[in-house]
Amino acid sequence: MPLTPNQTLTLLNSLGHAPNKKLGQNFLIDGNIVRKSIELAEIVDQSPVVEIGPGLGTLSEAILATGADLYAVEKDTKLVAHLKDTLIKTHHNFDLIEMDCLKSPLGNCPHQAGSKPFKIVANLPYAVATPWLEMVLNTALPERMVLMLQKEAADRYSASPKTKNLGSISIFLQSAYEIHSCHNVSANCFFPKPKVDSTLIRLDKKETPVYYTSEVKAFIRRIFSQRRKQLFSLCKKDSFEGAEAWVETLIAKGTSSKVRAQEINLQSWQLLGHTQLDHPQNDHTNNDHTNNVSN
Repeated sequence: MPLTPNQTLTLLNSLGHAPNKKLGQNFLIDGNIVRKSIELAEIVDQSPVVEIGPGLGTLSEAILATGADLYAVEKDTKLVAHLKDTLIKTHHNFDLIEMDCLKSPLGNCPHQAGSKPFKIVANLPYAVATPWLEMVLNTALPERMVLMLQKEAADRYSASPKTKNLGSISIFLQSAYEIHSCHNVSANCFFPKPKVDSTLIRLDKKETPVYYTSEVKAFIRRIFSQRRKQLFSLCKKDSFEGAEAWVETLIAKGTSSKVRAQEINLQSWQLLGHTQLDHPQNDHTNNDHTNNVSN
């Protein structure tokens, strides 16, 4: 069970550790949310699960209790030491590395080449959520993700056309995943209490995901960075070779020449992508995550 706020504070003090705001360290203290996360993940015995930022191990312990093989990534040295002194000593199925998740988005999970389905369950800090997620979309896709996110991020990921929250990350994520549930989570469920509420979301990989090359993703980001301008005008001036042909195809299908990026439906964006059942392009070296935080 999660620790109470007082127990969490006592433990942190004993570790000589103050929650790091830059790392988004808000520790989960609500047992119902932990149970809901496990319920949504539907983990079976010995299935591989990745966790980002296990912290004090509250969610980790619940994942391990299912019999899953857990692969975790934690950046904070003191918290890594705590986990080694506790959960790792008692669980042979817990693999933990001390690393920035943007350098190792799936930890030591051995199924990154698509050899076996795996899942991700994580309480994600806001600062890394979108860049980390883009890196995951460039790997062998997990079959399911259960993610705790700040509400603002979850709203962008699940945004529909003709809404202000729709952006490039909405397109990339929704082309590969179905968002099946969004549960609001009060700031009171964390210690220290954050200034905003969070959302617990479940995403299931589509039967035929649509991927985008780095070149196409860069083009889509440029379009959304000028979302107030008309799409046809932007495409005529853009350096992407297929831009003008794409927008002309949309117009031929009945789309207005005055349409703007946020008014285009997902299927129209997917004309720029491609589908395959194994994996997109494995292009971590392109460092896509460095350019997308604002979209």
